[in-house]
Amino acid sequence: MKQLNLIYLFILILISTQLTKAQESNLKISGELLTDQRFLLQDQNDWAWNENRLTLNFDKKITDYSKFYGEIWLRNIGLPNISSSADLYNKNIVDPYNLEVREAYVELYGFLLKNLDIKIGRQRIAWGTADKLNPTDNLNPDDLEDIMDFGRKLSTNSMKLTYYLGGYTFTGVCIPLFTPAVLPSSEWASALSSPISFPDGITLRNFTDSIILPEDNPEESSTLAVKIAGNLLNNDLSVSYFYGRDDLPLINKVEITPITSTTVDIRAEMIYPRMHVIGVDLAGAIGDIGIWTEVACFIPEKVKMETFTTGVGTQTSIALKEEVYFKHVSGWDYTFKNGLYINSQFLHGFIHERGKSNLEDYFMAGIEKKFFNDELKVKLSFGVEIKDWDKIENNSATMIFPEVNYYPVDNTEIILGAYLIDGKDTTNFGKVKNNDEVYLKFKYSF
Repeated sequence: MKQLNLIYLFILILISTQLTKAQESNLKISGELLTDQRFLLQDQNDWAWNENRLTLNFDKKITDYSKFYGEIWLRNIGLPNISSSADLYNKNIVDPYNLEVREAYVELYGFLLKNLDIKIGRQRIAWGTADKLNPTDNLNPDDLEDIMDFGRKLSTNSMKLTYYLGGYTFTGVCIPLFTPAVLPSSEWASALSSPISFPDGITLRNFTDSIILPEDNPEESSTLAVKIAGNLLNNDLSVSYFYGRDDLPLINKVEITPITSTTVDIRAEMIYPRMHVIGVDLAGAIGDIGIWTEVACFIPEKVKMETFTTGVGTQTSIALKEEVYFKHVSGWDYTFKNGLYINSQFLHGFIHERGKSNLEDYFMAGIEKKFFNDELKVKLSFGVEIKDWDKIENNSATMIFPEVNYYPVDNTEIILGAYLIDGKDTTNFGKVKNNDEVYLKFKYSF
């Protein structure tokens, strides 16, 4: 712990040193201060989220042919988790905080060839044209810590090559080490997991699991991807190929141990399967209406499921079929002359869904309008999840997210809103319908 604190201290000293030298060295520093407080809409209105975050962005032009960019988060997040007096001696438990390097890379222009650029370091490489939910965006693992921050990803240490030829852009990416996704907190985890079913009269006593990460070598842990982008009939078009691993774990082994005639213990093993993804995305406009569409063809490697039951033996089944399935999203947006903005999109296949028969449909839409010389903005977002079209009444969920944004002075924003969810327990979001929240956020940009 002392070593960790020394690292934090060193980084803070380095930041303060750079701040004093920024003006004379042309280092551009920007950032944001965010406080985010959320409360459950239950009887006691328990705190659901407490985050105070300082974001610092560093942008430095080194020469005419190179630049540096970095982004870090300094966060006080979470609630005190004290269970004994010994915890009171640990400041990280009493007042939890952390430091996260979101990005830190160097970009070189005209590297070896006139039209070739290279970017090396920790970076976020975003692919796709849809609004936040992009089935072709698989290079960076999902950061689901805040499940309501749709589209948030972790950066990875990688190398990106970009070559420009005529009106086309050719991109190649190599990520040498595999990084798994960050899963949401326990209150929201059930939205992305499938319940375990048992025969009548059998209940689960204990569940444990283990994760098998890929071996730390290029063959098992690396990710490769390429993309070609250009323009077709005034629309931006790209075709991509990704070869890597699913960043969400999949159960491939289960060990069942009967404890009594009615209770069992289960131990599961999970892996990250390999997959190929071929993607196509397009963005453009029809008149004044913006449009986008994105299609991803997933080709997973087959994963066998071994189930061992004490006293019975081992049974083998298929956890993931080696069959092609498609995720896709299409949407549009439009701004009326009075400033009213509307967007809508349809998604087939959510982040965690895989396999042709396990993909659900989602309709999402939003409307927003500014008032009082843009000092006040009112937003209403809503969504519908449909698991089974033939039995919609028992296989659907609805989400409504009202929000009011107030801008009292320049660069300052105060946000009041809520996450309201209802639906059947058979759906992903219906499983967390009791997690309705109201939130208050404060942002200051500099």
